[in-house]
Amino acid sequence: MNKHIVKLAEDTISAEELLQLTDWINSKVQLTKGPLTKEFEKQFAAYMGARYSVMVNSGSSANLLMAYALLEGGYLKNKKVVVPAISWVTTLSPFMQLGFEPFLCDSDKNNLGVDIEHLERIFQKENPALLIIVQVLGHANHMDAIMALCEKYGVLLIEDGCEALGSEYRQKKLGTLGKAGSFSFYYGHHISTIEGGIVVTDDEDLYNLMLSIRSHGWARDVSEAYASQWKESYHIDSFRDLYTFYYPGFNLRSTDLNAFLGIGQLKKLDAIAQIRSENYQHFVKYLGDNYWVQKSDASFLSHFAYGTLVENRMEVAEHLKINGIETRPLICGSMGLQPFWIKKYGTCSLPVADIVHHYGLYLPNHANLNEERIKYVCDTFAEVAIPKHFD
Repeated sequence: MNKHIVKLAEDTISAEELLQLTDWINSKVQLTKGPLTKEFEKQFAAYMGARYSVMVNSGSSANLLMAYALLEGGYLKNKKVVVPAISWVTTLSPFMQLGFEPFLCDSDKNNLGVDIEHLERIFQKENPALLIIVQVLGHANHMDAIMALCEKYGVLLIEDGCEALGSEYRQKKLGTLGKAGSFSFYYGHHISTIEGGIVVTDDEDLYNLMLSIRSHGWARDVSEAYASQWKESYHIDSFRDLYTFYYPGFNLRSTDLNAFLGIGQLKKLDAIAQIRSENYQHFVKYLGDNYWVQKSDASFLSHFAYGTLVENRMEVAEHLKINGIETRPLICGSMGLQPFWIKKYGTCSLPVADIVHHYGLYLPNHANLNEERIKYVCDTFAEVAIPKHFD
């Protein structure tokens, strides 16, 4: 590969891993969800320092599973939810699909998480049941302040950690600071299972509920104690047991093929996270004095991509493209300016999120980059980029 072709993301699955996968498939093992899925869930929970994890077919499904399980499990005092304006469509869309009333929160100018003052105003005015936060590009939100506000106003906290796998706050993994947290294993994320996602939680009731909802709403996957209790409550005999549905569930299952890859990928995750963290420092070294820099108080940053702001975004994007460097909008801008939101609720203009929407972009970071290639990206970017800062 030409050293001056720099992709936004590169595959984390090696040729060796694909050969191992081929050998495993040829051994005529179970490909559907089975023992390897359970093993991957066990290993992932241990890595995260969580009690439980539930593997699903995407990070988007992980968010859907969290939302629906909290609703079905009676965890919520109402159906109001606060969602960051700077997030992803499937951070927000499950709540819209499930009939929640969503409120968009503006962004913090430093870490691009939720703005604390705006968040408290929403809490005071709307009394929501739930807050989902996004750890944007691997950076931690102001977690102490957020958790204090959630406790003060009786709001349940969950995390979309899909961009932050391996990042830590006060030596605790992001994604484990609330009731539950979601992650994605799609191509281009920290590790990949081709398609895939997972939810982590310490709540045993929620864990078993998610196991049921993931697979149609039956009790086949839940612990024996929960299965026995459910069967007894509804007087289910052994003949009907496997085809009794306790919740109106989905089919969000992943496969043992994906789990096989995940087990191998976990072995590389610490090394990948360390490279991404070091790459962030290289970007700051070459760009930090002249352009807006995303910063947070993460105790370890498993960096996803380098976000910044420019006045002439289209010119910068074209210049980078000509020089073999991929770029894109910073996540996807503000949810309040996306067509799917506008069609239902009208335009939601928020001061910081709007600036990110119109001026934000991000530059590549992945484990196959080194300082030389990052310097090339930064030098090429700086040839035409006009800095933009928050007012």
